[in-house]
Amino acid sequence: MSPPGRPRPLSLVFLFGMGMASERISCPSRCSCQYLEVNCTGQQLLEFPADIPLDTRQLILVANNISYLPAVELSFLADLVYLDCSKNLLGDDLDFTFIGVTKLVYLDLSFNNLTQVTFSTFSHLLSLVVLKISDNPNLVAVRKDAFTNNTWLRHLDVSRTGLTFLDTSTVRDLPNLRFLGLSDNLWHCNCSFLDFITWMTESNVHFPDADNITCYTPERLRALRMPAVEVQLHFSCLTQLYKQDYVFLCLVGFCIFLAGTTTAWLAGICAVTYEAHASKGGEEEEEEGETA
Repeated sequence: MSPPGRPRPLSLVFLFGMGMASERISCPSRCSCQYLEVNCTGQQLLEFPADIPLDTRQLILVANNISYLPAVELSFLADLVYLDCSKNLLGDDLDFTFIGVTKLVYLDLSFNNLTQVTFSTFSHLLSLVVLKISDNPNLVAVRKDAFTNNTWLRHLDVSRTGLTFLDTSTVRDLPNLRFLGLSDNLWHCNCSFLDFITWMTESNVHFPDADNITCYTPERLRALRMPAVEVQLHFSCLTQLYKQDYVFLCLVGFCIFLAGTTTAWLAGICAVTYEAHASKGGEEEEEEGETA
């Protein structure tokens, strides 16, 4: 029996174990942590938080002032599957940022300052299912091959950005895409965009807030819903000729006329030459006959 006032050996072991456990469990300053989740919402953070547990699966950084995501620090979180960085100050410096978080399934970058999406931005996120890049007013370009490697992508939202054009192959080649947000963008509904509008009407993808997926330019199509404008674009793009088309046709016509005139002239010269040669040959034969 242990002397009075001294903890039992088992208690010492338990307390020692708890002490070691508390040292192993770290949590970033001003953030709350629970099992596999770190939540730093609305803490006015200026930088990516340090001391994030390496086994974190869910990281929430909503409503801060973070302008940069360090690729090295992120790569330590190899088990991360959920990352919410919405309502921050992230810019276009995101190429190769997510190279180490290949298990990421959910990524929210809405309400930031993104300007473009290239192939290198999300190419390493092979497991990505949900991507939200809406409410980035300076986002003006999504490259044609931006989501080539994101074949599991099911939910994509590019609403309320500065986009005026989106190449059809960018989304058409995503076999699992079921949800595509496009509302409140400044879509330029010209002949180059006709293929995308046709894809919208024929695909099985759901377009939320469809009433606000409208054309912004040209003026005659402004505020018209995207699918409804398909017929008008078909008519104008397939039947209407523009100034450059008339110039091209005039050049083709002139070339045909010139080629025909030249050919006729050469044919005439050949015919006259042949006739002259034939006449000369006949005269020589007659002279030879008279001499004989």
